[in-house]
Amino acid sequence: MTHADRHTAHHGIDHGTHHAPRPVADSHDQAELLDLDAEVLAEHIAAITTWLPVGAAPQEIVDLGCGTGTGTFALLGRFPEAHVTAVDSSAEHLHRLREKARAEGVQERVRTVQADLDAADWPGLGTPGLVWASASMHHMADPDRALRRVHDLLAPGGLFAVVELAGFPRFLPEGAPEERPGLEDRCHAATDRFHAEHVSHRGADWGPMLTAAGFAVEGERTVTVNIEDSPDVAIGRYALATLRGIRGAAASELPHEDLAALDRLLDTDGPHSVLRRTDLVVRTERSVWAARRTN
Repeated sequence: MTHADRHTAHHGIDHGTHHAPRPVADSHDQAELLDLDAEVLAEHIAAITTWLPVGAAPQEIVDLGCGTGTGTFALLGRFPEAHVTAVDSSAEHLHRLREKARAEGVQERVRTVQADLDAADWPGLGTPGLVWASASMHHMADPDRALRRVHDLLAPGGLFAVVELAGFPRFLPEGAPEERPGLEDRCHAATDRFHAEHVSHRGADWGPMLTAAGFAVEGERTVTVNIEDSPDVAIGRYALATLRGIRGAAASELPHEDLAALDRLLDTDGPHSVLRRTDLVVRTERSVWAARRTN
């Protein structure tokens, strides 16, 4: 599995797995899910970029494991004079990112680089003042090596932002669905066991690892997402895409009754489809570490 598969499957299997079987969702499904993530959580992503203790606005930014560009476009908006090098190994996702850049009229500010970040050598990525890695670092085959590479890549005084999600978002209200209360909790427990086996750095405390790589950690925060009573129809599609990914990771561990209830939620033509629910929420957390190269 390539770096892009691991990264872009994130919501399919916590943004993917390093050595795990591939989820049932294909690359197009993963791209759609990443786009929905960007749409639904745009406000929270923007809040993270605003919080970053960058000092002087960076002119060069690198987005490692960029997917379809959630971080890239948030950073372009936050730093209107900057250019972003977006790195991923998925040609499809980079193509989608370039199309969005053209549609938004910022194509001259974006460079895409196709690369596997677990490879022995990284391509030339310039000397950025800011490196952004959202939901990609915990999939690295050797995270410590990757952190040292980022340290050496950054300009002296540059900032490295590591963003990690606390697993899958939750969508169902308490007690739902009526025929199988607690279904979502059991699905999350199953995927947690899956990830504990296949993604050893999921949920890691990156602070000590960043310090060991030579960074000075200047900030750490957790951004809580709690969207309720929203008329945004994208939330239903976001829930559908995420629950499909959860099914791919948890199916082998769920009892038949839970799997049947989950399939009813995923049946877009059925009366119990998640797309028909008007009580969906979005609850999750993102943890952020801001670390500076001091030499």
